[in-house]
Amino acid sequence: MSDYTVVYFTGIDRGFSVPAVLADFSLFGINVEIRFYGAIIAFGFLLAVLFGGRMAYKWKMSLDKMVDVLIYGTIFAIIGARLYYVFSKWDYYSAHLSEIPQIWEGGLAIYGGIIGGLVAAYFVCKIRKLNYWNLLDMATMSLLIGQGIGRWGNFTNQEAFGVNTDLPWGMWSEKIASDIIRSQSEYKGFTVDPNLPVHPTFLYESIWCLLGVLVLYIICCKARKFSGQIALCYGIWYGLERTFVEGLRTDSLYIGDTTIRVSQALSAGLVIVCAILLTALLIKYTKHPKPIEGVDYFPDEKLAVAETVKEEPAAETAENIITEESEEKTDGENN
Repeated sequence: MSDYTVVYFTGIDRGFSVPAVLADFSLFGINVEIRFYGAIIAFGFLLAVLFGGRMAYKWKMSLDKMVDVLIYGTIFAIIGARLYYVFSKWDYYSAHLSEIPQIWEGGLAIYGGIIGGLVAAYFVCKIRKLNYWNLLDMATMSLLIGQGIGRWGNFTNQEAFGVNTDLPWGMWSEKIASDIIRSQSEYKGFTVDPNLPVHPTFLYESIWCLLGVLVLYIICCKARKFSGQIALCYGIWYGLERTFVEGLRTDSLYIGDTTIRVSQALSAGLVIVCAILLTALLIKYTKHPKPIEGVDYFPDEKLAVAETVKEEPAAETAENIITEESEEKTDGENN
C-alpha cells in the first residue's frame, strides 16, 4: 500500500493521500495486486448493469438476451478502447508490445470502447432478435453511469488532468508534476508549468456524465417520441462536454502531426450529426406520432407478419367467391 500520492487543491489547505493500490496479497504463491483504477471502473460497471437491468425489467425485456448483449458488448468495448488508444500511440507500443494488455495502468480510450460496444451489440441484437435502437436508448443511460464513476479511476492514477489553472479546485501532486516534466516535449501548442495547479478534467467529466443520467432519464420518461431518441441525446450531451473539456487536457491523442485533437474533432462532429438527426426526427414524429414498440421485436418481422395477415383475408375471400359460384351453378342445374 506504499503506492500513493498526496494531492493538493488550491482552495483547501491540507493535502489528501490518494492510494493507487486497493489490495496487495499473495494467493497460492502468486502475488495479486488490485488497483483502485480497476476497482472503481468495475464499481461503475456494476452500477451501470444494475440500472440497465432495472430498465430491462421495466420495459419487459428478456434478461437472457440482455445478458448476451452485456457480455459481448463489454468484451468488445474493452478491446476497442484499448486498441483505439494503442494505435493512437503506436510509435511507443510498437516498441513495447508486452505493455499492450496492461489496461490496469490506464490507457483506455472511451470512443474506442463505445465503437467496440456498439458494433458487438448490433450483431447480438440481429442474432437474438432485439430492437437495436431501443436497446441503445437504455444502454446510453447506463453508459453515462459507468463513465461518471469510472473517471475517478483517473484520479487515483493521477492522470487525465488539464493545463494550469488558478481556480479554487485546481489540483497538484508530485505525480502530476513529474508526468508534466516527462511529457512536456509531447505537448502541442501549449506549455504547462509543473509547479502550478492543473484542471481536474476527470472531475468535470464525472459531474457532467452523472448529471446527464438524470437529464436523459427525465427525457426518456417524459418526452420520448421514437426509438433511438435517447441515444441521440447522449451523443449531444456527452459530445458537448468532451468538445470543451478535451481542449483542456494534456494527454490528448492527435491526428498525425497536427494540433487537432482526435476526441475533440470526433466529439464536435458527433454533436452536429446527432443534433441534425434529433431535430429532423422530432419534427417528423411530432407531426406523425407513432407508439414506441418494445425491445423484443424486429420492425422488419412485424411488417412481414402484418402483410401475411393482410393477405389471408384476401385468399379467404377468393375461396368464398369460388364456392359461391359453384353453389349457384348447382342450383341452376337443379332448376
